[in-house]
Amino acid sequence: MSLTTTRRAETAAPILDVLAERWSTRAFAGSPAVDAAAIDAMLEAARWSPSANNSQPWRFVVAPRGSSAFDTIVEHLVGFNRDWAQHAPLLIAGLIEPVGSDGRDRPLALHDLGQAMAHLSVQAHADGLLVHQMAGLDAAGLHTALGLDAGLQLVTVSAIGALGDADALPEALRERETAPRTRLERAELVVLDGR
Repeated sequence: MSLTTTRRAETAAPILDVLAERWSTRAFAGSPAVDAAAIDAMLEAARWSPSANNSQPWRFVVAPRGSSAFDTIVEHLVGFNRDWAQHAPLLIAGLIEPVGSDGRDRPLALHDLGQAMAHLSVQAHADGLLVHQMAGLDAAGLHTALGLDAGLQLVTVSAIGALGDADALPEALRERETAPRTRLERAELVVLDGR
């Protein structure tokens, strides 16, 4: 599967195509559904991401459009995110298990979930899908509504699917969708370069 539109980053050094071409859309095509093989590949990529002490503290709620979990997640997104994310064919909630079964805290659980989500999103992009991660949600309300275990902490929700029509977005979102991609300069990010 390939994307019909690219927003390739103008990088300061050569990087892998799948990384340079990855971007977070708000314009999702409601169909087709994300097929099971693509979902399996995303979750497998996340499964094999690195974690502190190989603790693998990430957990996921997979919610395809039409499922009660999808509707529940949409209900708990902040209005701005709900406006566009409800059109995605798949939502995946990312959670952490901040305390292991041995009772020890996992201080790097958020970092490890970030690694897993990065792997998931790169795999999705390689399969022709786009991923947009969100933190604008009522995490406590969603946790309760989904009936999640008390030992899990809901952190993020990602909308996943094929690229839709940006012209169908409300004007403010359309402007953000088509604005030039920017990043801080590398010199602003590196506080010490011992080369």
